[in-house]
Amino acid sequence: MFARLVEPLTGWADRSSVCAFAEQTFAAIDVESRKLLRDPSELLSRAVQPILWLLVFGQVFSRVRGIATGGMSYIEFMAPGVLAQSILFSAIFYGIAVIWERDLGIIHKLLVSPASRLALVLGKALAAGIRGLSQAVIIYVLAMMMGVHLKFAPKAVIAVLLVVIFGSATFSTFSLVIACIVKTRERFMGIGQVLTMPLFFASNAIYPLTLMPRWLHAVALFNPLSYVVDALRACMLQQGTSAFGLGVDAIVVAAAFTILLAVAAWRYPSLAQ
Repeated sequence: MFARLVEPLTGWADRSSVCAFAEQTFAAIDVESRKLLRDPSELLSRAVQPILWLLVFGQVFSRVRGIATGGMSYIEFMAPGVLAQSILFSAIFYGIAVIWERDLGIIHKLLVSPASRLALVLGKALAAGIRGLSQAVIIYVLAMMMGVHLKFAPKAVIAVLLVVIFGSATFSTFSLVIACIVKTRERFMGIGQVLTMPLFFASNAIYPLTLMPRWLHAVALFNPLSYVVDALRACMLQQGTSAFGLGVDAIVVAAAFTILLAVAAWRYPSLAQ
């Protein structure tokens, strides 16, 4: 697997830096994507959590009349939030795989290759984003079965896929930063569990921001997941609208991804220490 990544990089010095960087990034994406193909059962395990949230949690809270959902049913309001939650929970534990690679010595081999550290991190992030697309398919199928009115216009579907990819890439990069700091699976599991729930509940995934107390509302405005959910809600649902504006959603997610990507590329070599 490592050879597939290093082989395309041997002639990097003879090409332009942009072409070399793109080749290195796509090589890293290819390696990470092949891991999913080798273990397709992971897709089935990822389907369990959104099924439970939509069928159990959604059915119960749809009977609560105090939640203002803007004229849509609670299941419709919740479906984009469950998709965002699914990609968050999957991406936030992506760092475990990186720590596993460190323990096997793969990270050390990658770091002595001519590959750009930024290309390696970007490739891993985008591969995690591509993996998140399976979550979108699962949620779309479940939502249709439950009578959710979805948008199927090409532009809307493409927008949802882009939000899923970059949302998942953002949180997987955040996970990589944590992995670079803690460097052990035991510590990472503890920190990952501590972070996922606050990120999820301090967002607009399962209730609107208007229901939050003022301090939690302020926290939610700094939470990138709130903007991922907002964009998904506007692009997925026929009655969906964006509370912040799709432009603001895109800028916030792009800024968070860029900052985390830079930090992850800076900290990535520390995994070998």
